[in-house]
Amino acid sequence: MDFVHDGLLNGIKFRSFNIIDDFNREALNITLDTSLTSKRVIRQLEQLIAWRGKPERLRVDNGPEFIAEAMETWANSKEIDLKFIQKGKPHQNGYVERFNRSYREEVLDVFSFKRLKEAQLLSNAWLWMYNNERPHSSLGYKTPVAFMQERLRGYASPTFLHEKEFSWNSLINSATN
Repeated sequence: MDFVHDGLLNGIKFRSFNIIDDFNREALNITLDTSLTSKRVIRQLEQLIAWRGKPERLRVDNGPEFIAEAMETWANSKEIDLKFIQKGKPHQNGYVERFNRSYREEVLDVFSFKRLKEAQLLSNAWLWMYNNERPHSSLGYKTPVAFMQERLRGYASPTFLHEKEFSWNSLINSATN
């Protein structure tokens, strides 16, 4: 889990709360808002747990949202271990840092957004493409979804499933129109 900062054309700043699964590099969440407090992070995590199940641990940096008492209380109540990286060592959370770089280079630096909703729609479209169409060298050049489905061998797992009638271009067009 980590955050990325950006801004709208009118100068309003926003943040992106990103979560990926270290096992299969699947991007599980991109939430955009002008304020993302520890309570909002917890709400997003609750939604993710309802969708995918509870993780054993969460790797986080030492940002205020993650070191907040509310976050610690929540994690303890859910029996989820918070693994904090060392201060000044972002490489210890390398998978999400790499994801953040791709997201920045391919979405935030390429598009200018007038509204937060527009940025969220485009981010969701990119997230789908990232999980379903983009092979990863670390996964043997499989997509995160294909890699996970191969590992599950017949077990159903909620994910951003690939549907043949969708493509990156159609998702971008629907997000920007």
